[in-house]
Amino acid sequence: MTESRRDFLRRLGSSAAGVVLGGCATDGPPARKTRPNIVFILLDDMGWSDLACYGNTFHETPNIDHLARQGMRFTDAYAACPVCSPTRASIMAGQYPARVGVTDFIPGHWRPYETLRVPTNRTQYLPLEIVTIAESLQAAGYATGHVGKWHLGGADHGPQVQGFDFVRLGGQNRTDKQVTTFTDSAIEFIETHSDGPFFLHLSHHTVHIPLEAPQDLVEKYENKPKPATGVNNPVYAAMIEHVDTNVGRVLARLDELNLSNDTIVIFFSDNGGLRQMYTGEGPIVTTNAPLRDEKGALYEGGIRVPLIVRWPGVVRPRRVCRTPVTSVDFYPTLLEIAGAERPAGQVLDGRSLLPLLQQTGRFEDRALYWHYPHYHHSTPAGAIRQGDWKLIESFENSNSQLYNLRDDIAEQTDLSAKFPRKALELQTKLALWRRSVGAAMPQINPDFDPTRREEWGRHPDRR
Repeated sequence: MTESRRDFLRRLGSSAAGVVLGGCATDGPPARKTRPNIVFILLDDMGWSDLACYGNTFHETPNIDHLARQGMRFTDAYAACPVCSPTRASIMAGQYPARVGVTDFIPGHWRPYETLRVPTNRTQYLPLEIVTIAESLQAAGYATGHVGKWHLGGADHGPQVQGFDFVRLGGQNRTDKQVTTFTDSAIEFIETHSDGPFFLHLSHHTVHIPLEAPQDLVEKYENKPKPATGVNNPVYAAMIEHVDTNVGRVLARLDELNLSNDTIVIFFSDNGGLRQMYTGEGPIVTTNAPLRDEKGALYEGGIRVPLIVRWPGVVRPRRVCRTPVTSVDFYPTLLEIAGAERPAGQVLDGRSLLPLLQQTGRFEDRALYWHYPHYHHSTPAGAIRQGDWKLIESFENSNSQLYNLRDDIAEQTDLSAKFPRKALELQTKLALWRRSVGAAMPQINPDFDPTRREEWGRHPDRR
C-alpha cells in the first residue's frame, strides 16, 4: 500500500530532522557537516545570454557575475518546459511537466481553428497530492519561505498549502518597485530564520514583459554605447541590472549575518528569453543569440537557461560545468544536500547534481526530455537531448529535426537525412518516454480553418 502524504510528512518530521550530510571522496572539497540553508532565486523569462557572465556585452550584472565567480556556472542547464508554470511545477514536484499534467502555463494558450486541438492542463494548479520539495524540506526540519510569483494555482492551491510557512505573493503588476518589495520580504525571512536551516524560494516577476525599470537606469543605457550586434534595448537592460542589484542585496545580507558560508545559493530561470509578445505585437526587446528562437519553442533559445550554484566549502570557485542538467534535478539534489528522505510513492524524474557540484564520482549520460503539445511561438512538439544530439519532433506532421549541439549550438543544420538511424533511435526513445509518463497528446481539430488558424481564442479553462 502506498504511504499517504500525511503519514509521510508526519514520519519525516519525526525521523529526519537530525540527519546530516556525510563525508565525500578525498579528491574533492569536503561536504559541510551541518545542513546548509538554501536560497533558490528564480527569474521569469531570463534568457541564457542575458547575463554578462554568459557573454552579454551590453547588460551589466556585477552581482550575479560575482556569484558565478564564487561558484559553478552551468553552460547546458535546461528548463523542463519553454514556459513558466510547467517548469515551476517540475521544480516543486521533481517530475517532468508531462507527468505532473501541467504542460502549458496556467491556464494556457488556445487557437480554436489551428491544425491540432491541443490538450488542456490536467489540472490548472499543482496537484495537492504531490509532495513538494518544500514539504520534504519542511518535514526534515527546514523553515520554508516563498516570496514572489507562484503561478501554480490560486488561493486554494497556493504556496501556503504546498509546504511554505512564510508566504509573500506578488500580483500581476510587475513594476520595478515590486522587485524591491520581494527582496525586502526575502531579507525579512532570512533575518527571522537566521539560526537555520531554512529554504527560501525567491521568485521574481522580472524580466517578463511589459518592460519596466527605474528611469535613471533606463537613461544610463540610453546613453551607453551599443555593441554592434544584439537588440540592446535600454529598458530591458535596465530591468536586468535592477534585478541584479536586488540579488546583490540578498547576498549582502547573507554576508552581514555571517550566513554565506552556511548557505547554498541557486540562481535559475524558468524558461528562455521572450523576444516579443506571442501575438507578434510590440517591439523585439531581447535576443537569445547564439541560441535559436525564444520562449514557447523547443529550440535552445526556449529552454536553455542560466544556472549558477554557490556553495562555499563544497563547490570550488570559478567552476564551469558543461554537463546537461534540467530543472527536475533540483528536487533530488536538495534532498541529498539536506539529508531529507525521498517521498514514498512519488516518482522523481531527476538526478542529484551533487557529483557535479562536488566534482567527485560519476554522473552518467542520460537523455533529457521535453513535451510541449501547445501553440505558442512555435507549433506543438516534443524534444530529446542525449549527449550532443538533440531531436525535435513536430506533432503536426511527425517530422523530426536532428542537431548536433557541440558543432551547431544555433541549430541551423538539420542532420536527420544524413543520420537517419540516430534520428530514429532518438524519436523512438522520445515516444517510449511519452508513454511512460502519460503525456497528453494533441488531436486533429474538427474545427480547423486554414483562413483563421493563427487567431487566438479564449482558453476553455479560463474564467
